[in-house]
This record gives sequence, C-alpha cells and structure tokens, in this order.
Amino acid sequence: MYLEHFGLDGPPFKITPVTDFFFSGANRGEILDALIYAITESEGIIKVTGEVGSGKTMLCRMLLERLPQQVENIYLANPSLSREEMLYAIADGLGLNLEGQRVNVIMQALQNMLAQKASEGKRVVVLVDEAHAMPLDTLEELRLLYNLQVGNHKLLQIVLFGQPELNEKLNQPNMRQLKDRIVHHFTMLPLSRPVIESYLLFRMRAAGYHGPNVFSAAATNLIGKASNGLMRRVNILADKTLLAAFVEDTHNIEVRHVQAAIRDSELSPHHTLHNRKTVAMVGGIALSAALLIAIGWLSGGGGKSADPAKLLAPMAATPIIGVTPSTHAPVSTASAVTAIAVDATPTVSAPAPTANAVNAALPQTDPAVLRTSPMASQKSEPPTQVAASTVGKIRSGSPHTLLQQRLTATQEMLAKHDKDSASIQLFYTEDTQPGRMERFLVRANELGKLSEIFVLPIRVNGKEGFRVLYGAYPDIKAASTGTQQLPERYKKAFAPALYPLSDAQTALN
Repeated sequence: MYLEHFGLDGPPFKITPVTDFFFSGANRGEILDALIYAITESEGIIKVTGEVGSGKTMLCRMLLERLPQQVENIYLANPSLSREEMLYAIADGLGLNLEGQRVNVIMQALQNMLAQKASEGKRVVVLVDEAHAMPLDTLEELRLLYNLQVGNHKLLQIVLFGQPELNEKLNQPNMRQLKDRIVHHFTMLPLSRPVIESYLLFRMRAAGYHGPNVFSAAATNLIGKASNGLMRRVNILADKTLLAAFVEDTHNIEVRHVQAAIRDSELSPHHTLHNRKTVAMVGGIALSAALLIAIGWLSGGGGKSADPAKLLAPMAATPIIGVTPSTHAPVSTASAVTAIAVDATPTVSAPAPTANAVNAALPQTDPAVLRTSPMASQKSEPPTQVAASTVGKIRSGSPHTLLQQRLTATQEMLAKHDKDSASIQLFYTEDTQPGRMERFLVRANELGKLSEIFVLPIRVNGKEGFRVLYGAYPDIKAASTGTQQLPERYKKAFAPALYPLSDAQTALN
C-alpha cells in the first residue's frame, strides 16, 4: 500500500529471510566471515546462538550462498528428527539411498562417502537450524557423526544454529561430550540504538528508496526500545510505521507513528527478554552481578562493590547487549574480528558491557565513548592518519606518561612482529581522552599487566581514538589460546576479540 508513497520497489521490512536484505552490522558480517573460515580452514563443531528474531536463519541462508564450491552443504531445517531420521536426511543429502538400513550400515556408508569426498578435496558441512529443538539423542548422534575421520582429518563439519535454550541443553551432564567438541561459539547481538538507525536506512535503500532518512531520531529510539533490538521486531514495527505515515499522508516517521505500530503489534516499550543466566537483559535497567563487580573494580574500588544506583543511572537510556564469548574466531580483516568475543572454553560467560556501561566503569571526567564492538559503518581508518597528531597532543599535554609509554611500546611491538602475529582487542574508543586512558593504564599497572597492554591510535567515523590490545602472539591460534590467561576482570568488563596485527602493520607501513 505504501510502496509508491515512499518510492519503493518492494517491501523493505519483510520478516521472511531474503539475502538481498542481509545486514552486516551488529556483528552479523563478522560472524559470517568467521563461519566461512571455520568451516573451510579448521575443525570443531560450531554453535551460533541468538534470541528469537535475531537473524539466525538469515545468517544461515547467507552462509549457504557464500560457502566456496569445494564445500558441500546439507541443510536440516527440521530439527525435530529422531536419530535415524537425521541419518537418513544426511544420507539423502549425499545422494545415498539407505532407507530401511540399520544404523550401523548407515554410519559405515556415510563414512565411506565422506572419505571419498575428502579424497576429492571436498568438505561436507551439516547446518542445523533451530538446533535448540533437536532431541538429545539426535544431538548425541551428531557428535558420533563428527567423530568420523580418516587419519587425523575429520570428515564432517557441523554448525548448530539455535536459541539460548541450546546452551541450557548442552549444559546437561549427559551432553558434556558434545559440548567439549564445540570450539567455535558465536552470539547474535541485538541491534543497539545507533545501529538500528543504520539498519532501517539500509533496508529502505535495499528496497529502492533514494531519499533522506524518513525515521526521526526519537522514532528510531522508540523502535529500539520496543523491539529490544531484535531484527524481526524491528521489521514488524518499521513496516507498521510506514503504513501509519502513509495513512497520514506524510513522509516523516515520528514517535506517534511508532506508538500506533506498538499498539497494533501488542509490543510494550518496556518489554524485556526472558531472563536467562546466559543472556544479558536488553532493557538498559538490569545488569548481572558479575558486571557490577567488574564495573566496581574499574571505578577504582578494587574488589569493593560499587553503588548499584550510581552505576545504573547512566545506563537507563541504553540497552545492555549480551556478548557471549566464542573461541577461535579467526578472520582476515580487523573489521571481521572486532565484534566476535573470545573465550577459552565454549561456555557462556558474563555479558559484555555496552558503551555506556564501560563509560560508567571508567572515571567520568570526560564523555568519551568506549566500544566493545563496532557498528558496521564504523570501520577503523589507518592509524597513520592519526598517530602523529595523537602522540603529539599527548606529549605536549604531559602528565599522560603511561599512555605515552604504551604508544611507544606499541610501535616497537608492531615493528618486530611478522604478518601472522595477532593480539587480543579489549575495546576501542571513538574519542581520544588521554586522561581517561591514563587512568585505565594506572589500574593495569596496579594489576601487574601494564606490559601486556598496547594502545593503537585509530580513526573511527572521522574521530581520533584508540584501540586497546592485550598481548602479542605469533598467530591467531596462539592469541585465541592466550585468552585463557586474560585477567578475570578483563574477561568480565570487556568483550575480548582476536585482532590480526597485520592490519595495523599494513596501515603503518
């Protein structure tokens, strides 16, 4: 009804997954790159979790399109299969007719076919959608399939897409063998308020819109609040707001249109996600105890607890985005790793803080914004564009001695490490606030970890800032292993991410 009114070629906010509308922001593009790498270059079962409507199925469809030709895929859209039905489905995907055969006969036939594929230089991956609904016996059968190998090489890759209930299912004692084989774990982040603005405009452009942004800032904020950052809910609300504006014969989406959409969708702006131990609350008013403890320490209290009222106040307007750490998230570019958190084990740890949460954690003398994961549009520009000016300001400003020291140490470190080297990103800033960074480094020194902290000048969205790294390792794999030795306080306060040093070295040369 409103397509001609807004100059659209088609509906921009359909909830059916259409890959032309794939949005790479809020860590979707990074996860896609990492999934392709993990499937083609490494071993281990892969798990992708996210709330209902967070975009898991869209990601799965994109993965099917982007996998290289040597990777054959078997997509299981219906997870409610018995173990025998699943084996038949995989056999069918490989072109085998094994209907009515015993399980041991099917397993042997599958191994023979997978071995033949491997000898031809092909890899086979099984993609399981809605894996949280898969029966335990069927999940266990998947583990047995994953064990198939020739020599030292696994014959089958497995990717599980599911809601957070999948984590709860895998935490059961009888699932520990499967859980131990999950070496890559990625979490679909809800969309933050700034990213929702980019997302809405992206979908409009993808549908053929060429004009200015029709969504006002207030309308966008209300959509984010009512949707909890979940893509499907954003789409539903955005579609209804366009219809409301069309009925009113206006091209500007205001709060009243969103309010009408909320009433029509029976969504409450204050609705929060189901409270799980493994997922952060996305309302901006609830924090886990672990995060409060971490913030209390960063605020200068050591192991003392901070005043929750003071900590919660600055966060009331911004949702908390839970980032579940994942292991071994190797990717080829800086932008493809910064939003993927890393942990030593495939278990869920404390949620990562949002920009406001980290701001509350650091001394509040300046309004600098710290990020633990960037928006898609916030690609880091070469450090050379800002390094000289940033270092010059710091040297002329004086008391920032530790920051000056770490900037120099970072240049020396980059000069002596080769292209395969990697580090662990703790966070990055969008503004250079030497005073605040100095105080962070003072605490790192008190923790005995100052020598492991490296500070890289960057430019984000035209603003000078810093990328804060931890350690220098010979390669991505070593950096991933190094996350096991990260101080617990850093694990809880930030979302550690693998960072290839070649990106910084290329920019500096």
